[in-house]
Amino acid sequence: MDPEIDALDAYSRVVSSVAASLLPSVASLTVRSRRGEGAGSAVVYTADGFVLTSAHVVAGAEGGVAEFTDGTQTRFDVVGADPLADLAVLRIREPGVPPATLGNADELRIGQLVVAVGNPLGLAGSVTAGVVSALGRSLPVRDGRHTRLIDDVIQTDAALNPGNSGGALADSAARVVGINTAVAGIGLGLAVPINSTTRLIMSELMSTGRVRRAWLGVAGATVSLPPALAQRLGQSKGLRLAEVVPGSPAGLAGLYVGDVMLAAGGRPITGVQDVLRLMLGPAIGARLPITVLRKDALVDVVAVPAPLE
Repeated sequence: MDPEIDALDAYSRVVSSVAASLLPSVASLTVRSRRGEGAGSAVVYTADGFVLTSAHVVAGAEGGVAEFTDGTQTRFDVVGADPLADLAVLRIREPGVPPATLGNADELRIGQLVVAVGNPLGLAGSVTAGVVSALGRSLPVRDGRHTRLIDDVIQTDAALNPGNSGGALADSAARVVGINTAVAGIGLGLAVPINSTTRLIMSELMSTGRVRRAWLGVAGATVSLPPALAQRLGQSKGLRLAEVVPGSPAGLAGLYVGDVMLAAGGRPITGVQDVLRLMLGPAIGARLPITVLRKDALVDVVAVPAPLE
């Protein structure tokens, strides 16, 4: 048999298998709020009816209707939403829908096959396939006065259209590795990754309905480290502090403008986003060891992040 036909058959089998596995778990949402009526997609991820979608899909709403490909309709309630991660957790009132399996986007590779399942343009149960076009993209989101970059956003060429937001992006094993969040242009779609950070956000939304964030009180820019130090530490970049807010947790810990942050909480720091990753609920009130480069010397301090109001 023609090897090209063999390859196409294998590709088709993978996409069909992923679709068959995920379609029963993906819902079409109808949302009503003071802004009017909206629509989107969502994916069930627990056996007792917790559902994941994009925060902007349910913005301003307390609930709505979820419809599945088998015709089942059920009302849902918004458990909690985090606009700064563009994720929301819902709960359907009639559990029993088979849950999807969550994967780990940190294991994705550029060129890897991914499958998008959602309800674009009101067309329920639509499936498209493509590849991971890029990793490590950042997506700016805003909530009131606060602006944040969602890290490590997945870029794919799988066709995404309005209504896909909140739907599943899955790998070839039908594990959900992202939640489709935006249509950036023709042939370009973005998805919020499912990884350890977003799992923590989901857990907080499930338990308290909101995501608490911590505050350190620093701003700065990425700089290159001296070659000898970079080789010694195994990292080439650090975060030079351009601002330390007086009276902030960073200021009280003894950090100063000009310090270069190298590590915090045992993790390398190469930019502001590395600090923000650490500033989730569990960091509030906890001791955070920080290592900085100050005048050619390594200095260790301990900060205690405060709640971000």
